[in-house]
Amino acid sequence: MGESSHKKNKPVIGITIGDVNGIGPEVIIKSLEDNRILKQFTPVIYGSGKVITFYRKNLNKESFSYQQISSIEKVIHKKVNVLNVWDEAVEISPGQANETGGKYAVLSLQRAVDDLKNGKIDAMTTAPLSKELVQSDEFKFPGHTEYLTQEAGEKESLMFLVHEGLRVGVVTGHIPLKEVSSHVTKEKIVTKLQKMLKSLQKDFGIKKPRIAVLGMNPHAGENGLLGDEEEKVILPAINEVKSGHHIVAGPFPSDGFFGMGTYKQYDGVLAMYHDQGLIPFKTLAFEEGINYTAGLPFVRTSPDHGTAFSIAGKNEADETSFRNALYLANDIIRQRNENQYESPEEK
Repeated sequence: MGESSHKKNKPVIGITIGDVNGIGPEVIIKSLEDNRILKQFTPVIYGSGKVITFYRKNLNKESFSYQQISSIEKVIHKKVNVLNVWDEAVEISPGQANETGGKYAVLSLQRAVDDLKNGKIDAMTTAPLSKELVQSDEFKFPGHTEYLTQEAGEKESLMFLVHEGLRVGVVTGHIPLKEVSSHVTKEKIVTKLQKMLKSLQKDFGIKKPRIAVLGMNPHAGENGLLGDEEEKVILPAINEVKSGHHIVAGPFPSDGFFGMGTYKQYDGVLAMYHDQGLIPFKTLAFEEGINYTAGLPFVRTSPDHGTAFSIAGKNEADETSFRNALYLANDIIRQRNENQYESPEEK
């Protein structure tokens, strides 16, 4: 990965536009309209000035200003930049799920990832896209996480949902529930735990993280009565990681763990599958939570919500989660830079 060319300026954070018919453009504009954010970093929206102009008018945000650029090399610091990934006019239909939204979401993502991999931007925050509408012969990924993992040249990454002290990762992500059991292996759990530990140290500055691991079955298997994955797979994985002098506890029954507030005692929580981790997380932090892809050489964050076609174009979308995602990306950049300064051998 190339070195960033922006060391003398604030970090440059690329922003993918997401589905142009969803709430992505709206939450982007609302997040960036307060120019105090420019004191923290330089935002670059990968999309089209025509799309941003459409939504600026649609949202009655005429005071929102930005500079259009044709390449990242022409970035203007202390300004909101819109990098024109395409020049043609796009038919925008807020709230409509169609192929147009999927096509341009992928174009935006691919261009931003290319600049991210080449060190031309310091981090990336992605607006929501439709997992169904982006599918094509050229793009066959169930979501951002899987695509970014491949582009980073990694076999695994960690979907890490973050809100203040609550951080929830998952062993399995976007796969059908009926396939979860076959994908939950000791080796995979160990890998996810190691990525969580490293991220908590490197990205969040927690020197000795405490991690809780959830069981997979009701009541964490009830000593084998309701399933044996806890005894045969999960506990051996926990013990292997603990042997490296790390603080890892579990497996915990997920309902009581969240219901009794036990999660407050830990820096990170590893769930076995998508909904086991995301339902309690979104219940506790839906409009403020952040999705962070941990375990990659570059930084990527996103809001913890989807395209929300039902409210797109109605000026009803809450931008808090997206704004938080931008600030977390900036915080992680700073934390990683501090770690590199303190430990040059880790570069």
